[in-house]
Amino acid sequence: MSEIPPPTYQAPQPMSPEDQRLWATLDHIGGIFFGWLSTLIVYLVLKDRGGFIQAHAKTALNFHLTMLIAIVVGYITTFLLIGFLILAAAYIVIIVFAIMAAIKANSGEMYSYPLTIKFIK
Repeated sequence: MSEIPPPTYQAPQPMSPEDQRLWATLDHIGGIFFGWLSTLIVYLVLKDRGGFIQAHAKTALNFHLTMLIAIVVGYITTFLLIGFLILAAAYIVIIVFAIMAAIKANSGEMYSYPLTIKFIK
């Protein structure tokens, strides 16, 4: 019987600048529809594929985690009626800033979301 050789690990290959821009754009847009979960997946899967995608994925994840806190606070305070305003503001902020970030990413520029807690540095 022949022995099966152990699997070898191959480091991820860097993406082309065009692919990094595409994935960074999709990361920001995906955050609008799927929230922090899609940005976490992109960050974990693609962070080692290039500096541009890593920076955008980290920025998007930090922003959507911050907005998750705002949404939880909004849901908790809905019985005070101010929660509805917090939720509306959070969803509007998510849509507007994510579109702005996607436009910047698509043009190859960096973007830093305002109102963001830096969970991942």
